[in-house]
Amino acid sequence: MNLHHISKLLSLILRHDPAKIGLHIDHAGWANVDELLEKLSSHGKAVSKSQLDEVVATNNKKRFSYSTCGTQIRANQGHSIQVEVELEECAPPPNLYHGTATKSVEVILAEGIAKRNRNHVHLSKDLETARTVGTRHGKPAILQVDAARMHDDGFRFFLSENKVWLTESVPPCYLNRIEG
Repeated sequence: MNLHHISKLLSLILRHDPAKIGLHIDHAGWANVDELLEKLSSHGKAVSKSQLDEVVATNNKKRFSYSTCGTQIRANQGHSIQVEVELEECAPPPNLYHGTATKSVEVILAEGIAKRNRNHVHLSKDLETARTVGTRHGKPAILQVDAARMHDDGFRFFLSENKVWLTESVPPCYLNRIEG
C-alpha cells in the first residue's frame, strides 16, 4: 500500500470510523499505535511502523500526530466522531478563508458555513490553501471570513495542531465572496 492510500485509510479510521477495524479511540481521539497496526493487519490492510512514521512525518496537511511518548496516534482535526482534541482557544487573524465549489457559494452566502457532519468548520489562513480545498469539490470559489469581527462578537476560534482554524459556524453576515 502506498503512503497516499495509507493516509486516506488513516483518515477514515482515526477521523470517522474506528469501528470499521474494531479500534478503540479514547475521548481525546488517541489510539494505541500497536493496536492500530494489529487491527489494520487483521483486516487485510498491513501497514508497517516505518510506513506509519513516514505518513505522520510527511503528510502535507499534517493530519496526524503521535503522542509525546510515541505510543499513541490521532488525527489532528476533521473528526465526524465525537472526540475532544484539547484545542486551545485563540484569537484569529483579521481574515480567514473558506474554499468551496462554485456550485455551493449561493447557498453558503445565504445560510452561512455549517460544520455539518464534522465537529467544526475548517478555515484557512491563506488563499492558496483555501483554493486547494475548493478544488477538491469542483471549480473552486473562495470566501473571505471576517474573523476579527466574529471574534469580537463572541465566536470562539481554535487553531489545530496542523494550523487549520476551527470554529462552530460562520453566519452569512461575516462572509464575502472574493474568487470563483
